[in-house]
Amino acid sequence: MKSRPNCKINIGLNVMRKRQDGYHDLETIFMPVPICDELEIETADSFSFCQEGNDLGCDTEDNIVVKAYRLMRREFGDRVGEVAIRLKKNIPHGAGLGGGSSDAAFTLMMLNQLFSLGLDQDQLRQLASQLGADCPFFIYNEPCFATGIGEILTPLGFNPLQGLHLVLVKPDETVSTAEAYRGVVPRNLWESTSTSGLRTAIQAPVEQWRHLVVNDFEESVFKSHPLLLTIKQRLYESGAIYAAMSGSGSTIYGIFNHAVDNIEFHNSIIYNIHIQ
Repeated sequence: MKSRPNCKINIGLNVMRKRQDGYHDLETIFMPVPICDELEIETADSFSFCQEGNDLGCDTEDNIVVKAYRLMRREFGDRVGEVAIRLKKNIPHGAGLGGGSSDAAFTLMMLNQLFSLGLDQDQLRQLASQLGADCPFFIYNEPCFATGIGEILTPLGFNPLQGLHLVLVKPDETVSTAEAYRGVVPRNLWESTSTSGLRTAIQAPVEQWRHLVVNDFEESVFKSHPLLLTIKQRLYESGAIYAAMSGSGSTIYGIFNHAVDNIEFHNSIIYNIHIQ
């Protein structure tokens, strides 16, 4: 069985408050993007895992795909048999694109189908939430408004990027989630006239998002990674109607009304996508 786990971008990310459990409540819009890894799972006599493509620098048991498989074995015992898993990583790591979360969610869905477990979407989302805050989104895999730590999801019912062009720039540096959260100041600790309302702002024309939609991680991350600010400015100079950092990672994206094929950044991966 084969699948192509896709990535996501965040449109806006409001860090609302720090919770007693150490996590942060947030508001964001998750948007699926067709940049994909390759995942293959087959039944086997004994478990094996092979990873190709981008090096994640982690041991097999630390890979989130293997963690997803182990979770299913704990939950369902012998109903989930031994498998051979092959993962080819194409989505950059530490980029704010949710590639690992997507791989984990697709693993759960594939095992559900491969072993005829009969789990519905809500059951799969509950399992996915044990693997990471972004994982439940990829069970839906459609534009969603997210709250809580990212696990409370409400489908938007429309795609605000439909028909537009998306340029993603991933430079040769990463931003860890831990680093991003260390620098952010939750909104309940400072006064703002726009402390919420992302769900309303997303209804506005994309041309207005520059003044309505922000990623709260940008202020501190751009101070320690000034290249990311430079990329964002270059995207606006190239005609982007909106540009932002995705999630807590180092990918900067620009939204354009037209196709763009002449954008280059030194030592960066460039993705050019027309959103259908």
